[in-house]
Amino acid sequence: MGKIRKVSLSIGIVMVAVFLAACGKQSSQNNAQNKSITLMQTSDLTSLDNTNQAMLPEFNTLTNISEGLYRLNSKDQPVPAMATKIVKPTDNGKKYVFHIRSNAKWSNGDPVKAEDFEYSWKRSLNPANNPVYTYVFSGIKNADAIINHKNSYKTLGIKATGDKTLEINLDHPMAYFNKLVAMPVFMPQDKSFVQKVGVKKYGTNAKNTVSNGAFKITNWTGTNDAYRLVKNPYYWDRSAIKLDQINYKTVKDSNTAHNLFEDGKLDDATISGVTAKSLQKNKDLKRIPKAWTYYLQVNQRKGRPLANQKLRQAISLAINRKELTNKVLADGSLPASSFVSPGTAVDPTTGKDFSQETSFSVAPNIKQARSLLAAGKKEAGITGDLKLSIVGDDQDVTKNVAQYIQGQLDSKLPGVKVSIANLPDKAQQARRSEGKFDLAQWYWLADFGDPINYLGILTSNNTMNPGKFSDATYDSLIEKAKTAANQTDYWKYLRQAEKRLMNQNGIIPLYYVRESHLVNPKLSGVEYHVAGFPDYTRATITK
Repeated sequence: MGKIRKVSLSIGIVMVAVFLAACGKQSSQNNAQNKSITLMQTSDLTSLDNTNQAMLPEFNTLTNISEGLYRLNSKDQPVPAMATKIVKPTDNGKKYVFHIRSNAKWSNGDPVKAEDFEYSWKRSLNPANNPVYTYVFSGIKNADAIINHKNSYKTLGIKATGDKTLEINLDHPMAYFNKLVAMPVFMPQDKSFVQKVGVKKYGTNAKNTVSNGAFKITNWTGTNDAYRLVKNPYYWDRSAIKLDQINYKTVKDSNTAHNLFEDGKLDDATISGVTAKSLQKNKDLKRIPKAWTYYLQVNQRKGRPLANQKLRQAISLAINRKELTNKVLADGSLPASSFVSPGTAVDPTTGKDFSQETSFSVAPNIKQARSLLAAGKKEAGITGDLKLSIVGDDQDVTKNVAQYIQGQLDSKLPGVKVSIANLPDKAQQARRSEGKFDLAQWYWLADFGDPINYLGILTSNNTMNPGKFSDATYDSLIEKAKTAANQTDYWKYLRQAEKRLMNQNGIIPLYYVRESHLVNPKLSGVEYHVAGFPDYTRATITK
């Protein structure tokens, strides 16, 4: 979810779950006896309204308290959740009819109805609701027209045709639709409850939140940094849930997370930066592969130096990605040789990992970079030094990466002068949205396991494309993929789009993130999704 704000989080802020105030080594033993686990979030939970928020703490929590039509299993494949089965489309791939489980209920005892999905999805596109995650609805009937303010949100192609029957119509076939709707943004909302408490109050604290999944939230005021999840007595699949409780606490610092884990106060601690680097041989370390690419957004607005493709290519060729990952990061991350990260999806038409079949060489080529630099400066009419600014957040790992890139470009490309601005999250977001940068440190964390989730954000007018990469050929390939009538064409156009993006240096991939977790060896059954959020609902902890 690239940044999912897509989500505006620094690379040092990673998704996780949760911590309860239990003390000392005795804590984990008590957790086992009480069938509870303690996890962490790296920032505070501020909302559980999935229609107008897209933050990691929210999505982490929603994954463990609510369900959409489908949920992801341990193999990252959609399986029925609120829907009774995996639905095959009709009308040439453009119509889906779902039946909602007869025993599905909200945590307040209300039945889950088809209208709860219709209500939630339409709220997600209602301008009055200040939605932030609208682009993922593209392809559902009328969504694009709604996003472009040409249609009312009420015309979205979703309709409850009965209490338990839901009809969804698409503008065109979507090969990735089943994976898409497993995302938290597509979860339902209890329409009667939301209208009762009011849309402004819904999801602002535990009292004003209900859920339809394995757990429900308690002890959350909306501003505190600790809360807990307890079993939902109305959950349709209660027998599959072994934990009684999940406890969350905000832990912003990796070193603190490590210490809490060692003291038995965390059962799953996500670590990054220097802490992760120093613990790569720890017996409790678990490296979690993620559909997560860290890259440089390149400002290609008119009048900016990197609007020139040769200069973008020169920068990319000057960076030694292997040295970056092996010596600077040293946390299990790998050099990025494409935008789409390995493990995101297998191309069914070739049987190959999509990332691997579209990869480019990551070897630096300083001679070629210098030649391109000279040619690019001449084309762009730049005399004297090429001055570039790098903008990123103020996390330590972000600073280290920025300093490395600065050193690479200043030393390898004569006449290039790089300045760094590591700013608090809101400030760096503002700089990016206003176009006041040349290179911006960012990442994309996939929402669902399909290359379109990466590649689709870099079309010309996408709000997730602050660098303003704009290429008619690329846009056309993405549109052809989205509207492809068969799998062969769909994957062909995606391969071509990835290669076109890299050929044009629309972005500069740096590395694939590997999430580092310290995990209690007594904890098992956690579903760490490559694309998506960790699911603890089927986990167990032993004494």
